[in-house]
Amino acid sequence: KDTIMWMEPVFALLHLVMAIINFSKSNETACILRGESVYPQLSMDGDIIIGGIFPFHSSWEIKDLSYLVTPPPLNCMRAIQFSQSLMFAIEEINNSSSLLPGVSLGYKIYDTCSSTAVGVQVAMALVNGNEKSFSNEVCKKPAQVQAIIGETYSSVSMAVAMSIGPFSIPLISHCATCECLSDKRKYPSFLRTIPSDYHQSRAIAEMVRHFGWTWVGAIRRDDDYGNSGMAAFTEVAEQLGICLEYSLPFFRTYSQRKVLRIIEQIKSSTSRVIVGFVDAWDLEMLLDTLFEHNITGYQWVGTEAWIFDPVLATMDKHNTLQGAIGLAMPKTEVTGLKDFILNLIPLKSAGSAIFNKYWETLFHCKYTVRNDSEDSPICTGEEKLSEMDNTFTDMSLMPYFSNVYKGVYAIAHALHDHLDCKDTCHKNMQPDPLTVKQLKMVRFKTKEGEEVYFDKNGDPAARYEVPTSVCSENCPPGTRKAVQKGKPVCCFDCIPCAEGEISNMTDSWSNLQRDECIKKDTEYLSYVETMGILLTAVSIIGAFMTLAILVLFYRYKNTPIVKANNSELSFLLLFSLTLCFLCSLTFIGQPSEWSCMLRHTAFGITFVLCISCVLGKTIVVLMAFRAALPGSNVMKWFGPVQQRLSVITFTLIQVIICMLWLTTSPPFPFKNLKCYKEKIILECHLGSSIGFWAVLGYIGVLALLCFVLAFLARKLPDNFNEAKFITFSMLIFCAVWITFIPAYVSSPGKFTVAVEIFAILASSFALLFCIFLPKCYIIILKPEKNNKKQLMGKMPIM
Repeated sequence: KDTIMWMEPVFALLHLVMAIINFSKSNETACILRGESVYPQLSMDGDIIIGGIFPFHSSWEIKDLSYLVTPPPLNCMRAIQFSQSLMFAIEEINNSSSLLPGVSLGYKIYDTCSSTAVGVQVAMALVNGNEKSFSNEVCKKPAQVQAIIGETYSSVSMAVAMSIGPFSIPLISHCATCECLSDKRKYPSFLRTIPSDYHQSRAIAEMVRHFGWTWVGAIRRDDDYGNSGMAAFTEVAEQLGICLEYSLPFFRTYSQRKVLRIIEQIKSSTSRVIVGFVDAWDLEMLLDTLFEHNITGYQWVGTEAWIFDPVLATMDKHNTLQGAIGLAMPKTEVTGLKDFILNLIPLKSAGSAIFNKYWETLFHCKYTVRNDSEDSPICTGEEKLSEMDNTFTDMSLMPYFSNVYKGVYAIAHALHDHLDCKDTCHKNMQPDPLTVKQLKMVRFKTKEGEEVYFDKNGDPAARYEVPTSVCSENCPPGTRKAVQKGKPVCCFDCIPCAEGEISNMTDSWSNLQRDECIKKDTEYLSYVETMGILLTAVSIIGAFMTLAILVLFYRYKNTPIVKANNSELSFLLLFSLTLCFLCSLTFIGQPSEWSCMLRHTAFGITFVLCISCVLGKTIVVLMAFRAALPGSNVMKWFGPVQQRLSVITFTLIQVIICMLWLTTSPPFPFKNLKCYKEKIILECHLGSSIGFWAVLGYIGVLALLCFVLAFLARKLPDNFNEAKFITFSMLIFCAVWITFIPAYVSSPGKFTVAVEIFAILASSFALLFCIFLPKCYIIILKPEKNNKKQLMGKMPIM
């Protein structure tokens, strides 16, 4: 066996030399296949062929499958599953309408027998084909395959990558992790979907230091994978202050004498931690020997090649590896792949010979019984793999199956771009070879959402898991912990954050996923939005109309209709109405300290001034008719001076209320976070609600008093009884402000301000139109009625 180990590289070299000789003779007139033909274990035709090389057998010397009567080696079962992963990916791609439309992929899958020599041989078969024909044409045919998936072992992958490198055929490995394969000078066409040991070696060293283990031993696989990985680990360990007591090589072909030498060195050592840079197959062979020599109780630190292998854990009956920790490939899932693997029918159609042998092995039956001494049951072909629990049905190595799957998809995406596929692919009978550069440019997401790409060395991003022991997994972003009733605090549920919960960042708000904070939008009634523009326009129009009427009245100030009922109050009323229209503008725009204090006080004072003037005119009407009665001298008690004093007094009371409000608890700018979850409403806080409702209440009392007096004077006998119009205006005024209260309380956000502006404008227009439009009508359209006789005429008695 020792001889076999060192002879394999020699055989691989010979195959490589023969391939180069054949390639160099391409200008000869005859093409002749040299050497023995090899044929695929599994195959399917297609427009473009993808190669696959996996270790179906454990020794390249074994030419048949007879040894499978006993339970097969671990790698045999895994090779079938790797092959099925490749077949599954190709079936998905062929059924896809978006990836390689109009092109069918086929495959040829070969057995490397875990041998570098056979690996090179089958790689050459994939490149050149197996035809034994003679040809007079120049021997420059294209490669048989566009790319190759495999191989499982680093040493075999190195030999294959070196042999097909001159032909620029990409090789994508799903398991070969040796850091040396990242050297593009030696292996220019090699890529992989598994991380390089460059990262794993350093991560294991960091983990050893984390636990404070500074005195350790090591066992490494005596090939490129183990030697390279251990060299990298040793280099980093020394930098971290970790000392290596020993580093022992091991290979499955070692003699018993060499194995015993390893055992003795471990027993004589003082370190209690062993770092194992080996694979599951190696440890399977060592387990019984370790137990026989009482090498137990050691802390093992492992690589992804064996640390979570379920078969190895099952075979460790004496708990030699109990408590081992290490790095593992992240758990992953490929939808539909498990069912495909458990359904062996596609495998039968791809290679019936190998299918029969595996079926017999899996179900411990025979398709044909050679003699009566065999007690194995007859295979019916109806056995169900899904009902069994064995190596083949175990899906714990799904991350490696996924690596094969991703490798095939990487080739498909590169071919999709290479063939300029849009609605359909521009394929030729013999498309140009796919290049490594095209594969390195590939970047895509699998159907599970995993992103796949290669770096400049053809390696993927490195991701590993370590052992965890928690009652509950960490809560992901956007959720919070909720303690489970009756359980320790380490056990909790993760529930979504409540809508609207924010971080401690000022004015921040969680996004839809609730895993980060964003700035909330602010909202207020602005001059640039439609509603703000309309209200501003109506306010300005109202002010201009009032000023126009004021000018008209000033021009006709000496006419009876203007002089009636105290023209001085009419001018003051028009002035106050102008202020009422303009004060609504203070409610629009972003609230500030001055605007918040101005808007309510200006509104309160101007409206009281307005209502005081109307009240004064109403009292004048009542007093005027009482004065007309014989012997009455009531007008001397409510002459022009008293009218001015009443307006000033009523207004001064409102000024005092506003001053008290502003000095005790004035309105101020406020950010309302409760009205809406997703935005902030900028508004004016009332400060003192009592002050606000006192202002409104005083206006209401004056308006009600004015309405009652005007209502009493509405039927006084006069052709132009202003009391009727005042009654109607006060009715509208009171109706507007009574409906304002519930609307104001219930309106959300900026609509609260809009409701208040609407109430101001509606009541102002009611006073303007009801009191002054009838007079304007007479002044402009009926000037003949604008005389004292017409106005003082008595109404006919009904």
